[in-house]
Amino acid sequence: MPPQFHQSSLSILNPLLRFSPPSSPDNPKHQRLSTIKMPKFTVRKLIPLLIFVLSSLSVLRLLRISYKSSSKSQSSSSTTFRLSPADSSQQLRANEGPTALTEKELKLLSDTVTRRSPCNILVFGFAPQYLMLSSINTRGITVILEDEPAKIMIPKAEVNPNNTRIYSLKYHQMEVRNAYNLLQHARANPACAPNMNNQHQGSSDCKLELRDLPQQVHNTKWDVIVVDGPRGDDLETPGRMGSIYTAAVLARKGSSNSTTDVFVHDVHRTAEKWLSWEFLCQENLVSAKGTFWKFRIKRQSNASRFCSPETVIIR
Repeated sequence: MPPQFHQSSLSILNPLLRFSPPSSPDNPKHQRLSTIKMPKFTVRKLIPLLIFVLSSLSVLRLLRISYKSSSKSQSSSSTTFRLSPADSSQQLRANEGPTALTEKELKLLSDTVTRRSPCNILVFGFAPQYLMLSSINTRGITVILEDEPAKIMIPKAEVNPNNTRIYSLKYHQMEVRNAYNLLQHARANPACAPNMNNQHQGSSDCKLELRDLPQQVHNTKWDVIVVDGPRGDDLETPGRMGSIYTAAVLARKGSSNSTTDVFVHDVHRTAEKWLSWEFLCQENLVSAKGTFWKFRIKRQSNASRFCSPETVIIR
């Protein structure tokens, strides 16, 4: 006998979910969806967009650089040199060129001036750093000799007229390329001896003698002499041969119970080194910082030679 199914059990077999039939093309909803299309980007259309973006970035970068440079120039232009004992060596070097004294070199010089003040200071070569010496040496005399007029065009307010003088000085036939010939001339010529030069101020036959020195330089007994000029950084420019020789002569003027401290800058250069060994002498070298040498010369106006016979000289 076949099984019998009740009506209630048949209802369970009915599907619980019914799927709607796919919409036909005539359906309005289908028509709306079919009209939405994705835009097509081609390389030709992207090129103008890329150019615009890159141009905008370049403009923004230029604006940023110009803003930074203008801010930097404003801050640097506001830095000025003021003559004051409280100025630090770092501030004094802010307006200097690459040949300025380093902090250690400047300290060596300023410590010497402080210890000897009040004293008489002679400087070959102007630099704003050396105006500091007159602020330390308020009751002494500071004389600066410079061959480049543009360097000494400074406001009068920065120079103490009571104890500081700045003179223009020309160096004739003192080119760096002639350094060795001038050295050989001085060795062979008796007129270049220190005692002979003191007797014939400005009129001797020694080619190393500086002819245009102010009379104040000849008449003063100097306690500190600094050689940092002329520039001497090129074969055709005036060198420091005459400055070093003159410093050696002036340092020996006076009584034998006193000394003169002589400083020479840029001794890493050949001319400065040669002339320093020849006229200031190795046995008188007492200190050195960087390219800055300090010699202590015993005053002896009647000296017939600069260095002791045992000193090794350059041949």
